[in-house]
Amino acid sequence: MKVPNLITMAMVMYENRALFQLLSWMSPSYPVGAFTFSQGLENAVETGLINDLTDTTKWISNLIRYGNGHADLVFLAMAWEAADDKEQLSELIEFAEAYQPTSEVRLETSAQGAAFLKITREAWPCDQFSQFDMLDHSQHLYPVVVGVAAKGHAIGKHSAMLAFGHAYIANLVSAAVRLVPLGQTDGQCIIAEQEPLLADTVQSAMSSTLGQLSNSTVMADITSMRHETQYTRLFRS
Repeated sequence: MKVPNLITMAMVMYENRALFQLLSWMSPSYPVGAFTFSQGLENAVETGLINDLTDTTKWISNLIRYGNGHADLVFLAMAWEAADDKEQLSELIEFAEAYQPTSEVRLETSAQGAAFLKITREAWPCDQFSQFDMLDHSQHLYPVVVGVAAKGHAIGKHSAMLAFGHAYIANLVSAAVRLVPLGQTDGQCIIAEQEPLLADTVQSAMSSTLGQLSNSTVMADITSMRHETQYTRLFRS
């Protein structure tokens, strides 16, 4: 009779726990209000920049490769590394706050970050959350809080980034399905098409520095600004 390999069993249990937590945190049912934001996509549809499946796919791909999607992954990776260092975390938050291109995008990341911190503190507490109590910053940016939570629960940086990136894409697709409109199958095709791009973006974001960050999605920023004064709106951003 074979004796179970205790090390293997422990590794499986750890991987299952980490996966369960990530699936919970990045689920559409996790109450951070992600469904209320569109990152300017609503205005892009309103003004005719996005009209169909092809337009939507390109828009989301560009955000992941060149825009806020990439920047958020960098912030998450750096927060994971700085989770136990108050000074580094404070500097990261200050930079990430200043980096937000519009007031609505800043609202989006700070509102979701505050909600994620409050809920996760109750349901999935960890020592690293105490870092936020010692900081002067009142804003809790979403990718930063997720990065700290992942480190606090010993969830791998790469896994956390993939899960966060997938949730970012899925939320934009959900908005597009309602706004363009697109069929549910179209939405899943967009998500599937983003898989290799997200994998590459996560890999590059893991080794990026704040000094290397840039944003080339100018039209996304403009639509976000226009959305602030749009007459009828379904989304907050």
